Amino acid sequence: MKRLGFDLGNKTLGVAISDDMGVFARGLDTIRFADRDFAEALQKAVELIQTNDVAEVVLGHPKNMNGTVGEQGKIAEQFAADLKQRVTIPVVLWDERLTSKMAQSMMTAQNLRRKQKKADKDKMAAVIILQSYLDQRK
Repeated sequence: MKRLGFDLGNKTLGVAISDDMGVFARGLDTIRFADRDFAEALQKAVELIQTNDVAEVVLGHPKNMNGTVGEQGKIAEQFAADLKQRVTIPVVLWDERLTSKMAQSMMTAQNLRRKQKKADKDKMAAVIILQSYLDQRK
């Protein structure tokens, strides 16, 4: 059963997809949209769900280090609620604390150029979000 992982930012939606068995996540795309135009991001997310025949969506839920939910967390919660109204598959919010930092560290270790790191950071964060969810389900 394939799953999609999303890392929602103010201008990008990092996308990862699992294999058919739901064991491994890989980067799929980074969707760019107008600043804080979450309706555009939502439409693109729905299109990805429909074209990739997935059974579940895992959306990063940014929380503060103390576990509270700030502005970005509330945006993710609203995005998840809006997505649930548009699709018939489960949408799971998944704690994404430190995923962007982990993605940056992984890309630095791979000696990627600065431009490449910037382009792939959100996609890599989506991979980390989805992979941590998949690992927890084992």
